[in-house]
Amino acid sequence: MDMGRESRWEKDAVTVEIGFALVTAVALGGAVFAVALAVTRVFDFSGSVSRGVLVAGALAGAVAGVWRLVRVLYRFDVERRKGR
Repeated sequence: MDMGRESRWEKDAVTVEIGFALVTAVALGGAVFAVALAVTRVFDFSGSVSRGVLVAGALAGAVAGVWRLVRVLYRFDVERRKGR
């Protein structure tokens, strides 16, 4: 066996973890945006106020999604380096 090279199992684990991180990041970002959309509908905002809330929701959703992606992959890397 080659020392320093990843096994097939390790490569598969990384692939699964990346997929999990992407799916949960998209879901979280979408949920945050959905809350902003619901706020504009419930309070019947119109015009520039509605647009501002939706832009803020999209920005917050993007930030939340990136945060989730980085957090999941960082935690996976820490656990992998510990040998778990």
